[in-house]
Amino acid sequence: MVDSESGIREIGPAAHRAGVQRLLSSYRAIPPDANVRLAKKTSNLFRARARSTAPGLDVSGLDAVISVDPVARTADVQGMCTYEHLVDATLPYGLAPLVVPQLKTITLGGAVTGLGIESTSFRSGLPHESVLEIDILTGSGDIVTATPDNEHADLFRSFPNSYGTLGYSTRIRIELEPVEKYVALRHLRFTDLARLQETMDRIAAERSWDGIAVDYLDGVVFTTHEAYLTLGVQTDEPGPVSDYTDMDIYYRSLQHESINHPKTDRLTIGDYLWRWDTDWFWCSRAFGTQNPKIRRFWPKRHLRSSFYWKLIGLDQKYDIGDRLEARKGLPPRERVVQDIEVPIENCGHFLRWFLDEIPIEPLWLCPLKLREPAHPSLDAHRQSHEAAPRPWPLYPLEPGRTYVNIGFWSSVPIRPGEPVGAANRLIEKKVAELGGHKSLYSESFYDEDEFALLYGGEHYPQIKKRYDPDSRLLDLYSKAVQRK
Repeated sequence: MVDSESGIREIGPAAHRAGVQRLLSSYRAIPPDANVRLAKKTSNLFRARARSTAPGLDVSGLDAVISVDPVARTADVQGMCTYEHLVDATLPYGLAPLVVPQLKTITLGGAVTGLGIESTSFRSGLPHESVLEIDILTGSGDIVTATPDNEHADLFRSFPNSYGTLGYSTRIRIELEPVEKYVALRHLRFTDLARLQETMDRIAAERSWDGIAVDYLDGVVFTTHEAYLTLGVQTDEPGPVSDYTDMDIYYRSLQHESINHPKTDRLTIGDYLWRWDTDWFWCSRAFGTQNPKIRRFWPKRHLRSSFYWKLIGLDQKYDIGDRLEARKGLPPRERVVQDIEVPIENCGHFLRWFLDEIPIEPLWLCPLKLREPAHPSLDAHRQSHEAAPRPWPLYPLEPGRTYVNIGFWSSVPIRPGEPVGAANRLIEKKVAELGGHKSLYSESFYDEDEFALLYGGEHYPQIKKRYDPDSRLLDLYSKAVQRK
């Protein structure tokens, strides 16, 4: 249904079935010798995608919320539904997904099959950990319902980080959590990265600071001597709120001089969830939109990540950035757009190394831990099968261990004589040395053996053979790694 006042879309089961039939028809139209792919014009990936002249899967009828159950605190959501639409449907009920990735156009299916993270991840894990069941179109052309404890439990566990190489989600049932109207923020300043790491570790473990519960936790590193942790607390207490959707820029609002007196702020829950989208964290500066003279005339509707993606697409198509660099007599640049995870005890080490070796700042910090406890059905499944130490085999994290996601998104000059992806290769080596992983949405340069050790080992070929026996879908290494 569509609520004429709010614009909320809950399309209902009948419309969902029609979208699934359209998807299946498009699958059957793809030649047997062609790889199956999505007919999708937009993406949140920063790596090259395989080109194909064959028709793709029609997912145009799979981009909405099917229904919200405010009593059970669940939502049935189509795989191509964006988090922007999902949050629009749940917030009127006082509910939100347990983890809401930072950018409005990230889809629920994308976050589950490609991973996602946000400031609730220190207490709620990653988006796939609040999934109750999922309908998946597999490479064999069948739609199966996977749950933690049914005959497709192996697919349920293997779907996260498979990036569409095991199939595509058509419907996902997720848990929701109650949220209040506002989020009160404290920005703690640090001049020492060791102290930052220690404080982040303590908050992630205790879920409080100075006797106050912490609902949201992330941070920003500007230099080795200027970094911040932002602590968010839900509240219904009325009062003034800040607005970072116009002239003011959120990440700049974190900065202040006092170590002993944190800067405070307040946002509506909706503005908090999308606080990073307006300026794509800080990446909007590449387009000049942080210059007040430009920002004043920049249409407000284009202050959002989806529009910056269009500009990035133009740059990639016409090599605009490298052409401008060449006119200045400067070398072309290598994109260094990555999210990596290291155990929290290695966070300070990685940050100091990175700031010395890679000329990119700021850096985003987001602590995470596998969710404890997960939803009851998953707990029962783990108990009945004596819970393996790696419950999500394609992105193995140790239960009970805290990690830190570190995000950096920019470019560096290419030095003559260096191999393709030199900076990214250096980062991959350091992350592996520190016992970490990196997300696969951007360029990767691993060899096949190292990649297999990090992302599924012997498990992946087995699950691939069961659900994509004819290799209609690309395998994970072919899809994720840039091979030269």
